[in-house]
Amino acid sequence: MKDYPLEYYQFFVHFNEGDYYTCHDLLEEMWMTEKSNLFLKGLLQMSVAIYHYEYGNVKGARLMMTAAHEYLQRYRPKYWGLDLEKVYQFIEECLIIIPQHIDRVSFSHVDSLPVLPKLLLYLEEDE
Repeated sequence: MKDYPLEYYQFFVHFNEGDYYTCHDLLEEMWMTEKSNLFLKGLLQMSVAIYHYEYGNVKGARLMMTAAHEYLQRYRPKYWGLDLEKVYQFIEECLIIIPQHIDRVSFSHVDSLPVLPKLLLYLEEDE
């Protein structure tokens, strides 16, 4: 298997644990050194979208998930050992579920929002 930056491996662990804030930090650190890497930016935006949604920022979640959808497009179907078709299916399901006419709910009412699907990420061998 190809060697990736340590932060990339850590991203998978934290994403699967639901620690999206740490995912943001890990990916941003990598992306800041390689700003042309829209793959990292797409994963960053997807993580931020979930984080925003969990805290009631519905509009921010919608915007970030849409950006992730756009940034990751050019890397399909697979990049850096990640099956982006599965990621794309998740993003598209989220975009359907995230309410279109709500911008924000208070944190105390977050549980009234529709639940987003769960995505587990894992590295696959490169062909």
